[in-house]
Amino acid sequence: MKLLELDFYLDNIRILGVIAIIIGMGAWVMDWMDWVYVCPFCRVQRTSIALLGLFMTLPHTKHFIIRYITCIFGFFGTAVAGAQHFLGWVSIQKGEKTGLSEQWWLDSWLLSFFAICIIIAQVWLIFLNKNEAK
Repeated sequence: MKLLELDFYLDNIRILGVIAIIIGMGAWVMDWMDWVYVCPFCRVQRTSIALLGLFMTLPHTKHFIIRYITCIFGFFGTAVAGAQHFLGWVSIQKGEKTGLSEQWWLDSWLLSFFAICIIIAQVWLIFLNKNEAK
């Protein structure tokens, strides 16, 4: 199955970058419209995802400056997402949180885990991308 092969994602890195920009900006729109609560952790994560998505659309991701900036945004976004996710584990350990919230699709513990997965995948794709502008 082609979806399970890394080359599929590397061949479609620009499309995935556009999707990441849409996800990041869509989350910002939800914040600006007051559809979600104000969360500084979430704001960092959505900004990291959108900026890394922008880098994924660039033609020369092999350049060391792009990779350096990718590391900065990627590591910062992952550290913030990891901190938020760990706080969820702490609340579970204390007995304050017994499971996912009623609106599980807005649960910060779950969303921070997905942010970690997305940001790390974006950094990997940028570093593994060998394609130049066509």
